[in-house]
Amino acid sequence: MEIITDLHLHSKYSRAVSRDMNLFNMALWGSKKGLDILSTGDWTHPLWLREIRQLLTEDTEGIYRFKDDKNFKTRFILSVEISSIYSQGGKVRRIHNLVFSPNIETAEKIGNALIKRGCNLTSDGRPIIGLSSIQLMELIYSIDKNVLLVPCHAWTPWFALYGSNSGFDSIEECFGEYADKIYGVETGLSSDPFMNWQIKELWNRSIISTSDAHSLPKMGREATVFVTRDPEEKGYKPTYSDITGAIKQDKDSRLKIGYTVEFYPEEGKYHYTGHRNCKFVQNPGQTRENGNICPVCHKPLTVGVMHRVEELSQNYPFPNEVSKLNSNGVKWILDPSHKHPPFVKLVPLNEIIAESLHSTVSSQKVISLYNSLCEKFASEFAVLLKTPVEDISKEAGAVVAEGVEKVRRGDIVILPGFDGQYGVVKIWEDKSKEETSRSSVNQIGLDF
Repeated sequence: MEIITDLHLHSKYSRAVSRDMNLFNMALWGSKKGLDILSTGDWTHPLWLREIRQLLTEDTEGIYRFKDDKNFKTRFILSVEISSIYSQGGKVRRIHNLVFSPNIETAEKIGNALIKRGCNLTSDGRPIIGLSSIQLMELIYSIDKNVLLVPCHAWTPWFALYGSNSGFDSIEECFGEYADKIYGVETGLSSDPFMNWQIKELWNRSIISTSDAHSLPKMGREATVFVTRDPEEKGYKPTYSDITGAIKQDKDSRLKIGYTVEFYPEEGKYHYTGHRNCKFVQNPGQTRENGNICPVCHKPLTVGVMHRVEELSQNYPFPNEVSKLNSNGVKWILDPSHKHPPFVKLVPLNEIIAESLHSTVSSQKVISLYNSLCEKFASEFAVLLKTPVEDISKEAGAVVAEGVEKVRRGDIVILPGFDGQYGVVKIWEDKSKEETSRSSVNQIGLDF
């Protein structure tokens, strides 16, 4: 039995987030995408926590459903992203951490404790606090030992555990005596599990993937899929302890992480090193050879995630990926050491449809076909991973079916993102003006 989750979302109370991100819409889109459990996000915000309390009720231990509508399959778990900005070791640190609460009462206690420490929780659903990661761990564990903290988007240059500009070189350096309570990290959009497998201190920790979505269509672009330890178990409703226990790799948990669904990391905003304003980008090999000073403005480049992973890796150069195609033609990346579950890299369905139809994701014909496919075949994940290509062709046409097939086997073209600029993913290679423009960004030539 599979349980597909997106454990990191934001609500309408966070900055730069769609006003449509309310609980009802999140559940509606969660069902459309095939997500069984969603993060509520933002529970430190008093107004959002009030909405959570008013609209949701506990379904199983620590997992919530709507009080007045039992028809929604999608459930909620309480998690919030907290931004810590502080000084440590003579350097300004900007670390984002995802905190899971076992229940609303504990969430309220943590919020009150943060307010007593001088934290402003009303200005942003993702609060910015002056507490260090160590102090945050101390605070939440003093309230409830069942909380779980996972470092967010662990490699992002500016706001992450391993960030090149404000992070640390190890979990112990960041979390001190609480390092053994860090049971996993979040990949973020610019890294994938394979990259994280190269880091020794992550060999025995979980690698989870989430969307960090700020709008409804972005939900599920990355996901963590839990499976029951008994593959024959049917109709099981997971609990908070089962979800967190799986992340902790607790053998007594009824769940374990079965696989993760990944954004192509090259499409992330910080995959390669560069300067967006100077239109300059280079890959890790070029950074090692030429250094990290921009030849245009002569200032330090924003060091990309790929280079940073190589810096901290115990296994450079990286081995070749080990993969296999399943019966549906989906390419799965495997960990040869068997320490971690496999993963698959996908492109969102609406983007596949848009490129297939030479349109935009916001066009009515793309939206209509997307909704039709999700309704016909149960969900977006079902279309992307399980529906026979022949059936997709009958419903959406041969070109869309070919697009899904190409994405499944990884037969796509990617220009990597850098310094806050998303990469460009193309299913069919062409010489459009957009691609020509992106190709000319690199001043010294990328070697793919």
